[in-house]
Amino acid sequence: MTTQTTRTMDRLLFGDNQFFGVNHMSEEKARAQQMRFQDLNAVMGVLDGAIDEGVRTFMCTTHDRISEVADRVRAAPERYDDLQFYPCMPYAHKYANAVTEEGFLGAVRKFLPNDGLLDSVMRGTSSFAKKDIEGLTTLLIDAELKMFSGLSTPVIWLQNVVVDLLSGLGFTDALRIFADYVRDRYGAEPGFITMNLPRLLDDLDRVGVVNPIVCANINALGFRMSGGVDGYLEAMRARPFRAVAMSVFASGAIPPREAIEWVCGLPNLESIVFGASSREHIASTVRLVEEHWPLLSVRE
Repeated sequence: MTTQTTRTMDRLLFGDNQFFGVNHMSEEKARAQQMRFQDLNAVMGVLDGAIDEGVRTFMCTTHDRISEVADRVRAAPERYDDLQFYPCMPYAHKYANAVTEEGFLGAVRKFLPNDGLLDSVMRGTSSFAKKDIEGLTTLLIDAELKMFSGLSTPVIWLQNVVVDLLSGLGFTDALRIFADYVRDRYGAEPGFITMNLPRLLDDLDRVGVVNPIVCANINALGFRMSGGVDGYLEAMRARPFRAVAMSVFASGAIPPREAIEWVCGLPNLESIVFGASSREHIASTVRLVEEHWPLLSVRE
């Protein structure tokens, strides 16, 4: 049995949707953001603004551009000493692009950790031969996390596109494989992102993932909350898990003060992840949250 450790998460986590043109309500705004953040300096300027406002956790995808952010952070440890990353994997498009541009072996060299390249290749070859899902899963996790080498990654997330697919197919043992490997190999806590919170909690219970960290859309309108608001509220009242709320503003459909007041009043809420494209918007969110839910100043 894997030993489970529990760390305190910051109450506010900074997301990266805005950097890659993701906006669920406005395609025009999404395109404008995508154009603006093609410049890495623009990305780092917003991330610096978040840090200066006291937000010290970056919950990000494993998009290729994030590897450039990671390089900048490694190059300036005095500036980013207190910054931690919460990687969300996988980001499937980059694999297809890498194989197209560099060929299969080039892509393997690009993504697998340098210190265990031979071991990883042998593990992958053996896994393909045996149809060993556990071996393939761990290989992909190593590939995804290579860009964060030397950086703090205390929580590692499995993206909802994979989580909910595995749940729908009934292949929930893969969720336990992910959780165990993240703890054993990286000393991190596994997190799961989902569009159906009640169903995922049932799945994690069945495979023995105890007190999981789960991120889901949680907002007063039920925006992108499969199963409805009532089911989510009942889960937060009665189920043993650590909740992280995303889409709390319902992509701008709920006024910020109203959204924050509602979500901060929920039981069992540990963190909120939010995105913003300027320091002004970051500061506004920080102030609103502090009014209802004083931010933790010291990590345990």
